[in-house]
Amino acid sequence: MNKGIVAAAAAVVFMAGIGVGYTAKPGPSPVMYHDKPNQEAGKALLDVALLQAEDGSWERIGVGRVYYLGGFKAEGQRIFDELLAGKHDDGDAYRIARVYREAGEWEKAKPLFERYLAANPQEAKDLAEVGAYYLLDGDRAAAERLFDRSFAADREEMWATLSTAGAYLGVQPQQ
Repeated sequence: MNKGIVAAAAAVVFMAGIGVGYTAKPGPSPVMYHDKPNQEAGKALLDVALLQAEDGSWERIGVGRVYYLGGFKAEGQRIFDELLAGKHDDGDAYRIARVYREAGEWEKAKPLFERYLAANPQEAKDLAEVGAYYLLDGDRAAAERLFDRSFAADREEMWATLSTAGAYLGVQPQQ
């Protein structure tokens, strides 16, 4: 009788383990990156990260950012296009615009930033950050209009003041 209980318990534990194996999220494995060229290792890990991100927009944008900036631009763009084509938060467009800005693609970033600011006209920190990008890109008049709007929305927002000061000194806003 004791052996029967042990066998039944072992079967339950085994089946539970199988169930966990089928529902567990994928994870990185050393075979993905040990002794692999950097591009190959990065791509393998990004593919796993995308599966781990599931449907989270912030997470998918994070993965898309690394694809985009890491040499797999088409894969990153596909993620951004999918997110922007569906129902998405205003902040998603803002985060994607930051990636384009970071990639040196200001003309691609600008319309996304403008769309975000039109929908969020009182976000002092964001107004100042985008203003800083304009100033750093050489458009002082547009930058100062955004700085004015930022300080009108909230004169006590330290991050807005910091982004503005940094832009005049050639320092990118902290993200």
